[in-house]
Amino acid sequence: MLPEIPSMGEFVLGCEATSWQGIGAPRNTLAEIIDKLNKEINAALADPKLKARLKELGSSAFISSPSDFGKHVAMETEKWDKLIKAANNGE
Repeated sequence: MLPEIPSMGEFVLGCEATSWQGIGAPRNTLAEIIDKLNKEINAALADPKLKARLKELGSSAFISSPSDFGKHVAMETEKWDKLIKAANNGE
């Protein structure tokens, strides 16, 4: 969307930086509540009007399960941890 601005991969070869948002809940939230929230949020994200609006804003919806979202957060944390440590070591 911003072709005049260099990408993260142009500064750090092989690095891909994306923006994402998610909704979390306190650790001890009941599974039934998590499942209900996930169902309702995913239904909202599947709404054609919301999808169209997100597209207008240069974004998209990623419908997920709580487990898959947790894996995504862990992968992103590991990716940025490695990148930051490499930068601090001058690699």
